Amino acid sequence: MSDTVGSEATERELELADRVGMAMIRLNKMNACVAAHMAKVGVDKAAFILLATLAHLGPSRSSALAEAVFSDPSTVSRQVAGLVKDGFVERRADPEDGRASVLVATESGQQLLADRRRMRNAAIARMFGGWSEPDWVQFTDLFERFVNDHENALPGFLAESGLGPRSEGEK
Repeated sequence: MSDTVGSEATERELELADRVGMAMIRLNKMNACVAAHMAKVGVDKAAFILLATLAHLGPSRSSALAEAVFSDPSTVSRQVAGLVKDGFVERRADPEDGRASVLVATESGQQLLADRRRMRNAAIARMFGGWSEPDWVQFTDLFERFVNDHENALPGFLAESGLGPRSEGEK
């Protein structure tokens, strides 16, 4: 395969990219279905992602949390307010600046994440039940690589499409 960084992609690379893109659309459609079902039982998926990100990051300012999930600070603020109201997140004084606050996942928030993670992992393990272990390991390694590369490239994709922050030179 050619080095597509800084050059035009080949026809074959564009064909493979289209297959990946279409698979991502199908995956997003399924994620939307899960989000709709979660909402029916009172769990907002966007807020859940914030809670999981906060638990991973540790105590964080709202602005850092918004940056971590590629979201607008005002949107994150509204979602965090619901998590605080539900007892899954609490605000604490920032130890480095008492005038500011940091967000922290509460014990209830950590328990919700642990419960959902166990359920998710059991469902995924059942889904891979028919795969050989080497295939499952290879898929896992490649999928993690894809997600890491996608996550690193996302800010650039957003900027190129006019959907995200632009560098100073692009203004």
